[in-house]
Amino acid sequence: MAQCVQFVEEFVQDSFVPMVAVLCSEEAERATRKNNLNFTELLRPFCRLTSEGHIRDPNNQLQVVKNLRICVNNVMTNPNTASAALSPAQRRLLNEVVLSCQPQEGAVTNVITAGDYNLNFNDHSLKASTPWYSAWREALLEVSTSQHYTATTPWFKAYRENFLQTMPASDHEFLNHYLACLLVVSSTEAVPVEQFLKLSQEQHRIQHSGEYTNPKWFIPNTLKYYVLLHDMSEGDEQRADVLYEDMKQRYGAQGCYLLKINSRASSTAEDEQIPDPWSQYLHRNNLQNQVSTVASSTCGARDPESTAGGAGSHGVCLTLNDHDHIRQFIQEFTFRGLLPHIEKNIRQLNDQLVSRKGLSRSLFTATKKWFGGGKGPEKSVHEPKSTCGLLYPPEAPELQIRKMADLCFLVQHYELAYSCYHTAKKDFLSDQAMLYAAGALEMAAVSAFLHAGAARSYPAHYMDTAIQTYRDVCKNMVLAERCTLLSAEILKSQGKYSEAATLLIKMTSEDSDLRSALLLEQAAHCFINMRNPMVRKFAFHMILAGHRFSKAGQRRHALRCYCQAMQVYKERGWALAEDHINFTIGRQSFTLRQPENAVLAFKQILTNDSRQMATQQAAFLREYLYVYKSVMGEKEASLPMLPLPCIHSSATRVYFGHERRLAEGEKQAATHVSLDQDYDQDLAAMWCHLEEQLVASANRGTVPVNFQQTQCCLNSQTDNLRHPLAVVEEPMIVELTFRNPLKVSLALSNLSLLWRFTPDAASPSKEKMPEEFMGETITNEETLALGMTQKDDIVTTETIPNFHIGPEETKTARLRLLPHRTGQLNIVGVVYNLAEASSGETQTANLMVVRGKQDLMIQGPRLNQTKEDKMLVRHGPDRRLDPIITPNMPLMEVFFLHFPTALLCGEIRKAYVEFCNVSSVALSGLRVASTHPDFFTFGSQATTPVTPLSPTSAKNCSAYKTLATVNQPGSVAFEVLVSAEDFSQLSTVVEIPIEGNVLEPGESTQLPLWLRGPDQEGVHEINFLFYYESVEKGTKISHRVLRHTVFICASRSLSVQASASRSSVPPHHCQDDKGCSGTLVVIDVENINTSESGVREFHIVQVSSSSQHWQLHKCINPARDKDCKLTSRERAKLCFRAKRCKPHQVTSGGMEKYTFADLNLGHERIVSSSTPCGDFFFHCCRTTESQRADVESSRTSSSSKSQDPSEDKASDLNNIVKKCNELDLNIIVIWKAFVVEDNKQLILEGQLHVALQTIGKEATSLTPKEEAQEMVLLKFKSEQPPPVVVPSAELSQLIKTNLHYPETYTHPFVQNSLCLVPVTLTLSNCSPAHVDIIVDLRHKSTSPESLEVHNSFNWVGQTQYKLQLRPEEVLCLTLQACFIQAGVYNLNTPRVFAKPAEQGTMCETSQQTSSPALIIINNA
Repeated sequence: MAQCVQFVEEFVQDSFVPMVAVLCSEEAERATRKNNLNFTELLRPFCRLTSEGHIRDPNNQLQVVKNLRICVNNVMTNPNTASAALSPAQRRLLNEVVLSCQPQEGAVTNVITAGDYNLNFNDHSLKASTPWYSAWREALLEVSTSQHYTATTPWFKAYRENFLQTMPASDHEFLNHYLACLLVVSSTEAVPVEQFLKLSQEQHRIQHSGEYTNPKWFIPNTLKYYVLLHDMSEGDEQRADVLYEDMKQRYGAQGCYLLKINSRASSTAEDEQIPDPWSQYLHRNNLQNQVSTVASSTCGARDPESTAGGAGSHGVCLTLNDHDHIRQFIQEFTFRGLLPHIEKNIRQLNDQLVSRKGLSRSLFTATKKWFGGGKGPEKSVHEPKSTCGLLYPPEAPELQIRKMADLCFLVQHYELAYSCYHTAKKDFLSDQAMLYAAGALEMAAVSAFLHAGAARSYPAHYMDTAIQTYRDVCKNMVLAERCTLLSAEILKSQGKYSEAATLLIKMTSEDSDLRSALLLEQAAHCFINMRNPMVRKFAFHMILAGHRFSKAGQRRHALRCYCQAMQVYKERGWALAEDHINFTIGRQSFTLRQPENAVLAFKQILTNDSRQMATQQAAFLREYLYVYKSVMGEKEASLPMLPLPCIHSSATRVYFGHERRLAEGEKQAATHVSLDQDYDQDLAAMWCHLEEQLVASANRGTVPVNFQQTQCCLNSQTDNLRHPLAVVEEPMIVELTFRNPLKVSLALSNLSLLWRFTPDAASPSKEKMPEEFMGETITNEETLALGMTQKDDIVTTETIPNFHIGPEETKTARLRLLPHRTGQLNIVGVVYNLAEASSGETQTANLMVVRGKQDLMIQGPRLNQTKEDKMLVRHGPDRRLDPIITPNMPLMEVFFLHFPTALLCGEIRKAYVEFCNVSSVALSGLRVASTHPDFFTFGSQATTPVTPLSPTSAKNCSAYKTLATVNQPGSVAFEVLVSAEDFSQLSTVVEIPIEGNVLEPGESTQLPLWLRGPDQEGVHEINFLFYYESVEKGTKISHRVLRHTVFICASRSLSVQASASRSSVPPHHCQDDKGCSGTLVVIDVENINTSESGVREFHIVQVSSSSQHWQLHKCINPARDKDCKLTSRERAKLCFRAKRCKPHQVTSGGMEKYTFADLNLGHERIVSSSTPCGDFFFHCCRTTESQRADVESSRTSSSSKSQDPSEDKASDLNNIVKKCNELDLNIIVIWKAFVVEDNKQLILEGQLHVALQTIGKEATSLTPKEEAQEMVLLKFKSEQPPPVVVPSAELSQLIKTNLHYPETYTHPFVQNSLCLVPVTLTLSNCSPAHVDIIVDLRHKSTSPESLEVHNSFNWVGQTQYKLQLRPEEVLCLTLQACFIQAGVYNLNTPRVFAKPAEQGTMCETSQQTSSPALIIINNA
C-alpha cells in the first residue's frame, strides 16, 4: 500500500495544482546551466508556498489559500491530440519508473509502526467472535515480520505521481491547462525588452494561432509575468537594477521581477557544502528524460535540454541567499501575480454566467442549498442514450461553469467549486455529454471531500458513477484510473478498506498488466489493513498481482509478491498452492540471476510431499536440474547441496568388518552380524551378557570398569555416545536409506561417501604419511568435485556406478570405505550425480545431470538426566559416523562341518568346528559362551579311556566310546570313579583347547564338537559367542568377538520316568552285598516319537548312573537275555537295585568324586564317564543344581525373616526328613534309534537324564511346560503365615517296618482252640537322628475291609512298646498273634508312632503302611 508522507488531503490537492508555463531566452538558459539545471528545474524545489495567500470570492468574502503548490513547466508544442489511453512512450515511462523503484535489500519494515499501517495483533483489539484468528495469528506475525514484507510501496507512489504528471490534457476539463506564462530573459542581453517582446509574441502565437493543439491554455488572456534573470558572477548589477526599474514602468510592479542567482563562482563551490534540494525532484523525472519520445502534450513534459541526471552536483553556483531569492520570487509571483489573476477571472466568469443565464442571484448563494442540508443530488445516473462524442464550443456556458469550478478548486475554494461542479453536472447530463458529466461528478466528489466544513459526507457514489462512465461509456481508461486512484485513497483515509479494495479490483483489466498489478497489490494491502485482517485474501491477491507483474515484465516485483504471499501459504496444508508459488519463485529468481534463491524454491517443491501428478513433478524436476546445472557451472570447485532423494539420517547403519563369507562346500560359516539382520533390543542385551561373561572369564572373574560392548553394526537404537573403534585394512560399510518423494524415478550415479581424515601423530614408520598430510585434516570432497583421482592411499572409497530409485520408493545403498591409516575418520556426507530416470531421451537426460552432495547429520538421543535437560530440548552426540581407526587386530573366521539342523531330544551327534586366523596378527585366549551350554561340548582328554574301542563303534561312526563286553545274567555294574575337575566344561564359559593356545596368522585348526539335542521339543535358537584376543597387549581394542546363531528343530524321542523306593527285604537277608540298603529303582521308558520323523524303533542299550553317594548295582529284570526294543507308543519297565557307594570311594577322592556305574543291556558297553556322555551329564547336573540353588535361596531368604522358635524347630524337622529321604542318584539312559531315510537305515544314538533326588518321588526326563499363572486378587493386608505341618508321608520315611512270619501255619484247633504264631517286627531308623518310637498293638482300625480280615485274631503279650532308636539302628521285636479259627489274616495291624527326639511339641505320626501282610492259618 502506498504510504504517503503527506496526508490524503494534501495528496489530492497536489494532484490538481495551478499550471505555469515558462519561456526562456538562450542567455537565461545558459545562466541556469551553470548549476546543471534548466530554469524550470531551478524553481521546482521552491514551488510550494510556505505562507498563506488570500483571495476574495464573488461575494467579496475573504478566502484563505494554504500550502499552495504550483507546477512550472517549459512550453512544449506537440501536434498530437489527447487520447483515451496512454501512448506507448508514456507506458514505457511508467514501466521504467516502477522498475527503477525497488525495495531496499535487507530492509525489514515493522508493520506495526510504519506509516498508515497500524496492525495491532493484540487479542483485545479484535472481536471475540473471530475463531479463525487464533489459526491465522501466526500467519499475520510471519507476514508482518518477513523480510519480503514492506508496509510502504514507493513504486506505487512513484507510478501514481508520474501517471498524474503524464496525463494528457483534455478539453472537458481545465485543471491541467496553463494559467500563466513566465517570460525569462537574462540581464546580459543587449536589449532585454526586445527579448521580452519576442517571447511574448511566441507565447501568443502558440496559444492563438491554432497551429498547436498542445499545450492548452486555461483562458484566452493568459497571465504573462516578466522575469529578468541576473547572473551575479557575470553581469552588472547596476545595469540589472536599471533594467528592472524600466520593466516596472513598462509592465507594472506586479507583472515583473528581478531574480539574482549565481552569487558564487563554480571554482569555489567545493569549498562550501550547500544543500541540494533538487536531487529528489530530479530523481523522480530521471527516467522521463531517458525517454525522448514522450508526448509533449503531457503537463509533466520535460525540456529536451534538461540536464537532470547529468554528471556533477546541482546548484553549484548558488548560495543560501540565492535559495531565498528563488523562494521569494515564487511567493511574489503567486501572491502578486497568479492569485489576483485567478480572482479576477473568477469574478468575470461569475458575472458572465449571471448575465447570460439571467440568474437573479450569484452561484455562490446557491451553494447553501447543497451544503446546507437541502435535497441531495441523485445517487445514480442512468446510462445515457448517446455516446460521449458531444463537444461544446469554448464559449459555451456549460464550459464556463466548469472553468469557474476549476479555478475555485485550484485556489481551495471547495464550497464554490462543489456548487459549480454540481450545476455543470446537471447541465451535462441533460445534454447527454457523458465525458463532461463524469468529470464534473469526479471533481464534485473530490471538492466535497476536501471541504472541511461540509455537512455532507464524501459522496462515494459520485466517484463510482464517474469511474463507470469513464470506463464503460467513454472507454477512457486513463481518466477512470485517475478517478480510481483518488477515490481509493479517500476511502482508505476513512477506514473503508473493503470498499477501496473492491474499487481497485474492478479497475483491473487486460489492457494494462502494470496497472492491474499495482492495483491488485494495493487491494491486497487493503485486505490486511482491515479491522479484521483477511490474510488469505491478502495472499491470494498478492499472487494475482505477482502474475500481472510478471506479464508486465516487472520480475523483481513479481518475485516480491510471490515471496510475500508464501508467508501465508507455507506449512498450512495448501500443498498445490505452495508448489505453484515455489515454482514461480524459482523461475523468477533464475531469470533475475539469483540462482541460489531459485534452487531453494525448487528444493521446496521437490522435498515436500507433493500432490502433483507425475508429469508435473517431472517438469519441476527438469527445471530444478536445469537451474542447478547453471549454479554448478558458476561454482565448479565446491559441491552444491542436493535435496533429492531424501536421506533418513537416523536410519543410517554402519557395519565394521568384512561381510560374512558364504558356506564353502560342507562348511557352514558363522553367521556373525550382517546388515541383513534386524536389530533386536533383547538379543543385543543377551549378546552383551554373554560378552560380559567372556570378559570376566578372561580377567580373573571381574569385568573391567572401562568395558565397552563390541558393536559391529551401529544404528539408531545402539549406544553411539562413544567413538566406535575400527581396524585398519578392514572395511566399513555405511548403509544409507534413500526415499524418493516424487512420482517419477530418479537415476543416481557415481554414488560415494564424503569423509574427513585426521591422521595419528604416532603412525608406524612403515606407513609414513606424506609431509603435506601430516597434522592436517584430509578430505576427498575436492577430488570428487573436480573429478580428480581419489586418495586411495589413505581411505579407499567405493563408488556405486548406477543407483535407480523408483517413484515414491524407499531404498537402501551400502557404501564401503577401506581405511589404510590410523587416525580419526569422519563420514560427513554422500556425493552423487542426480538425473531424472528416462528410458527414451538419453541425450537430454545426459544433459540434465548435476553433481552434488548431501550432508549426513545425525541427531543424537534427547538428554533427560539433569533438570535443565528436562526443561530444554537437548540432544546428545551420535558418533556412529566418526570412528577411530586403530592398528591391526587379529581376525578369526569359524566354520562348522556336519552341523545338523534337526535332532531328536537327547540325541548325540558329532560335528567339527574349524578356526581360521585370516589376519596378520596372532590370536590367543580363544573362548566361547552360549545361551545353551548344555547343547555342546568340546570333550575332555582326561576322561578318554585307554581300553580299545569296539569294532562296531568305528563301523557305525558312533559318538560314544564303546567297549566290547559279554553280558552275563546277574552281572553287576561296571564302576568308574571320576572327578568333576576333569571336565573343564562345568563353567558357563568354555576355553577352546587349541594347540599352544595361540593361532598364528594364516593358520587354521579343526576340533571335534559333540552336540546333544535339547530335552524339550520344538525349534530352539542357540547362540554362540566366540572370544579371542591379540597376542600384542595394550591395544585400543582389548578383544574381539564372533557371533553364531543356529536353529535346531528337536523332535520327540523317549520319555523316561524313574522312581526309587526302599526294599521290604531286611538288611541281613540281602545275600548279594551286605552293605546293600535295599533301594529299588524302577525306570519306565515310553516311545513318544511320532512316525513322521522316520524312526522305526528305539533300543535301550545301557542304563548308567552317576552320583557321589549312590550307584546302580544290578538289573533285576525278569528278561535278561535280550535288550529292550520299543516301537511307536510302546512302553517298557526296567527294575534295578541301587546301593550306596563304597566308603573308600567316598573318602579317598573327597566329595568331588563321582561314581559312574554302567549296566549295559546288550553286548557293548558305553563308557559313560568319558566324552561325550560324561560331559553332557555334568552339563545336565549343573543346570539342575542351579535351578535347585535358586529354590533353596528363595527358601532361606524367606526363612531368615522368621524369628518364631516353633518355626525354627519345624525347619530342623524338615532337614531331618530331607536327609532321611535324600537319594541324589542320576540315571543316564542311553538309546539307539534306527531311522530309514532315503531307503537307507541310519543309526542314531542319544542319552536321557533323570535326577532322582528323593525316595518315593517320581522324576522324569521331560522338561515340564510352564503353565500360565492364574490371576491372584490383590491383597492390601499381609496375612498370617499358616502353621508349619510336616506331611505324614515324609515322616513315614523316618522308620522302616518289616513283619517276618511264615506264609502258612497249620494248627490243630480241635486239640487246642488257641493258635499262637510268632511274628518278628523289625524297626529300622533311616534318619541320622535319634527317634522315639511307640508301637501300639491294639486294633483301632475303622475300615470295614480291615475288620473283615482281622476281626478274629489278637496280639497277646505286651500291647505297647516305647523305644528309642539311635541313628540307622535296626531293632527286632518278637510278638505273638493269637488265632481262634482257620482263615486268611492281615497281620499289618500294629500302629507305629515315631518322632525325632527333642521334638516334644510335635504330634507323633503313625508309621503304618498300606501294604497288607497276609497269613494263611490251616486247621490240622
